[in-house]
Amino acid sequence: MAKKILIIDDDPVVVKYLQAVFSDNGYETCSAGSTSEGLEVVRKEKPDLITLDIQMPDQWGPRFYRKLVQDKELKNIPVIVISGIDGDHAIKNAVAFVKKPFDPEKIVGIVKNTIG
Repeated sequence: MAKKILIIDDDPVVVKYLQAVFSDNGYETCSAGSTSEGLEVVRKEKPDLITLDIQMPDQWGPRFYRKLVQDKELKNIPVIVISGIDGDHAIKNAVAFVKKPFDPEKIVGIVKNTIG
């Protein structure tokens, strides 16, 4: 069965691009345009991995991450931060921090190393 990746980003262009990159590499995707929607989608879809943008309109990525790790069913889902701003911004257990604009092959490599 294909592994599933949840893309959380408020930029639809980035979401579409990542969806294409991941599906070309055999992954299923689901997405959320905000962190609050992201939490709902995580609970519903139980993704194998999450890509998380830091700067979001409703609440910042780190708040989403804190809520995620407080939930014992969800806290072990690996998170890759993809952001236009420097620094890891309080997501210390993220698998990787990738700066926008990103190299899709680099992201796919990280995903493969993380979830196969």
